[in-house]
Amino acid sequence: MRGLSTELTARVPQLLEAMRSISTGLDLHIMLDRICATAADLARARYAAIGVVAHDGDGLSDFVYHGVDAGTADRIGHLPDGHKGLLGALIHDPAPLLLTDLSTDPRTCGFPRDHPPMRTFLGAPIRVQGEIYGNLYLTEKHGGAEFNDDDLTMVRVLATEAGIAIGNARLYEAAKQRERWIDGSVAVTTALLSGDGAKDALSVVAEHARRLAEAAAGIVLLPAAEGGLEIVAVSSDRPSHAAVGVVVPPESQIVAELEAGRTVFIEDAAADPRMLTTMARDFGPAMVLPLRSDGRVLGALVLPRVRGERSFSPTERTLAKQFAAQAALALVMAQAQRDREQLAVYEDRDRIARDLHDLVIQRLFATGMMLESAQRGSVVPEVGAGVGKAVDELDVTIQEIRTAIFALRQGPAEAPSSVRTRVLREINMAAVPLGFRPAYRFTGPVDVVVGELTGKNLIAALREALSNASRHAEASRIEVVVDADAVLADGGRGVRLTVADDGVGVPEDGRRSGLRNLKRRAEELGGDSWYGPGLGPGGGGTTVVWQAPY
Repeated sequence: MRGLSTELTARVPQLLEAMRSISTGLDLHIMLDRICATAADLARARYAAIGVVAHDGDGLSDFVYHGVDAGTADRIGHLPDGHKGLLGALIHDPAPLLLTDLSTDPRTCGFPRDHPPMRTFLGAPIRVQGEIYGNLYLTEKHGGAEFNDDDLTMVRVLATEAGIAIGNARLYEAAKQRERWIDGSVAVTTALLSGDGAKDALSVVAEHARRLAEAAAGIVLLPAAEGGLEIVAVSSDRPSHAAVGVVVPPESQIVAELEAGRTVFIEDAAADPRMLTTMARDFGPAMVLPLRSDGRVLGALVLPRVRGERSFSPTERTLAKQFAAQAALALVMAQAQRDREQLAVYEDRDRIARDLHDLVIQRLFATGMMLESAQRGSVVPEVGAGVGKAVDELDVTIQEIRTAIFALRQGPAEAPSSVRTRVLREINMAAVPLGFRPAYRFTGPVDVVVGELTGKNLIAALREALSNASRHAEASRIEVVVDADAVLADGGRGVRLTVADDGVGVPEDGRRSGLRNLKRRAEELGGDSWYGPGLGPGGGGTTVVWQAPY
């Protein structure tokens, strides 16, 4: 311990314990909270904070604090953004700093109203793999004392250990994030190759991309007949001007960028002149990704966040580009598969048509000639009349078969997927992120009585319920029931969807935007939606019920 002050030597065990404490666990935000609390305790400071520098070095992307109660934080309002004042200066000049009085530093720009008074200050940069991650700030040493060199030395050591721990947590978080995107790509590819129509396939791409990117919406655009790009699929749980049918005009610079196969990253879509559409007025940071395969641009995938939310990180941008490329390839493969299946159907129908023409009609024609010959040789009028009637029936039958042959050779019109098929598709898609396949049961003539509008909303409700269970429930068992014999609250008949799990249930302070969205969908159709106890012991978990008239 040569060279260390007596006070610092005495505090080394506390420093070692603090270093051990912050290295526990891999959840990044929990770790930042722990670093703040540990640093405050180590330096005997009343307040501590970490300002995380934005990826582009302009301001702060996150601000984690310790010592300020929730009521005071609410009154203060917005967290520091690091664009000015002392915090902004430390971003561009990340060096250890000791101040006996904040108010005397020329870089200080004061505190907002209701902010607690702060005088003494200690700051130390946190580096992760040689790069500045952020700064650790400590203020107001207990007892009115000033921070000294010993405090600074210990905090710098702690900041070094924090940088190592944060680096490990970021690597873990990046690995988990990549795993989620890979699982999402697998789910999309599986869904697209399941044989459903092109419209359903594009909706699957939009839905999965939105969830993976934690975006406000997932929007798929395809080339419009009159030029530009037309929105053909939207996945969003909030009102928006991005609706199916909206066209991004061909003069938009974004269209030119996409047609050239380039990805566009936008910081504020609502204010970006390249967008030239009302679609963007609700959004801030956005990724506009070409769906490109084998040198051909099939369309575009837009993933925006709400104005004011954080920008997409470099890792998120890379993963989204890879997802878009995989989705485009899956779309091409799915279309090729549908073409092959359609060709096989045409070939089979052509074979049936040939058999009907070459075998069945010829035999019926020969039978008719035999009957006509028998009619001419008959001496009993009643028999002749009966045979003549049979010959006429054969002629009608031959004409009907010829009509059927013509219809077979025209090719079948593409029919929409049944409700049962779409329900099974959603269950199969959910199996990848869940890690197991939900159980299911159908009651009543689902495909016969459920209309197209109710069916679409039922599928959307099922998708939302399974998504909530996947992200929040931590369930090991899920049961899906579609009951087409349900009696509604007004006594009428309708369809009822029930999704039950044995997970952790809906927390008292948890978000309920998804559940409100389910209820809104049902009420717009004259139905209702609610939730209650689930499948776990003692009613643990959640049961979501959604119902609407046929």
